[in-house]
Amino acid sequence: MAALAAATAAALAACGPATGGPAQGAGDGPGKGTLTIGVSLSLTGDFADPGKAAKRGYDLWASDVNARGGVLGRKVSLKVVDDTSNPNQVTTNYTNLITKDKVDLVIGPYSSLLTIPASQVAKRYGYAFLEPAGGGPKVFAQHLDNLFFVQPAAIVKQGDIFVDYLLSLPPAKRPKTAAFASLDDPFAAPLADNVRKRLEAAGIKTVYAQTYPDNLTDLTPVIAKVAAAKPDLLVSGTQSEDAYAQVKAMIQLGFNPRWLFVSNGANNPVEFPDKVGEDNTEGIFTTGDWFAGSQQPGAPGFVKAYLAKYGGQENDIDTTSAEAYSVGTLIEQVAKKTGKLDNETLISALHSGTWRTPVGDLSWDANGEPKGHYTLVQWQKHRLTPVYPAGTAAAGPLTAKPAWGE
Repeated sequence: MAALAAATAAALAACGPATGGPAQGAGDGPGKGTLTIGVSLSLTGDFADPGKAAKRGYDLWASDVNARGGVLGRKVSLKVVDDTSNPNQVTTNYTNLITKDKVDLVIGPYSSLLTIPASQVAKRYGYAFLEPAGGGPKVFAQHLDNLFFVQPAAIVKQGDIFVDYLLSLPPAKRPKTAAFASLDDPFAAPLADNVRKRLEAAGIKTVYAQTYPDNLTDLTPVIAKVAAAKPDLLVSGTQSEDAYAQVKAMIQLGFNPRWLFVSNGANNPVEFPDKVGEDNTEGIFTTGDWFAGSQQPGAPGFVKAYLAKYGGQENDIDTTSAEAYSVGTLIEQVAKKTGKLDNETLISALHSGTWRTPVGDLSWDANGEPKGHYTLVQWQKHRLTPVYPAGTAAAGPLTAKPAWGE
């Protein structure tokens, strides 16, 4: 993955100065023409489920803002293309969106894997790059001033709130041993490594740790080794499909750790219970920035609009949809505050102050890394429930995971 990102950067640099895109003056100006926004999403491939959730969020914002008269009087039109969850295709897509389709703005795909090459294309052509789902360390290590990750904190810090919770317990009630099973992915592995370092520093012993390749679909052998180590706690650094596979393997092997933290996949209120069984979710910890019942500014309005457009129940809304919707609200806010909307203005404005969104109050450092923190949530009674910190908790955490199927 690192080699791919480096090769992409080198290829872009070799092309010489960029020309041809509306990088400095998005389209026709206030009240004139259509505001065309390009986005590459994983509508097929490994990231298809969250990719489609992101599309729902983007589409919802576009329909909402158009009902309000558009952005500075300009109707929003989204041009969405499928990247098939492939980094090479995402590079091609954003290059074409900017140089051939000449879109006014671009917004981000799903995953750090795709965000890295996509953001390099955007930087090459002088475009702002607001993205809802690429927060791995390598994203920010690019030092791109045009990139803004639209979640409360970097992904590697997503597990910090879980560690904070564990360390808030009396030492006698904390886990004594921990195992770590993580996907070889720029999001998943660094998150698990960060949790491991903090727990080891607090005296919690690591009894097993493995990073498995991204093409491994049967995780039973991995979980069998975890189970043999008999840890009190399992930290699973995951994306979506491998999260489901890990849980299925635990159920099959009858391995039920007292504490189970699953970084991604488990925070999907729709796909996770569908993939692993609704009765197999109880007691699993994960983290989130939006959840059913959230009272963050704009969150109730987002929920109302989502249910009106797509139906269903609040508990069925994917957090990725809220994150993608928040990308749009930031574009709208910058336009309202500055009276104009171009890439240079977006970049400059977002690097100043704090901006309110349905996923929280956001601000960023020079590399696009957010400065906030996540909320610890736990599956309780078939729904994701905020349990820590106390100021946002809707219930107390279950300190021992129930048996599977309970």
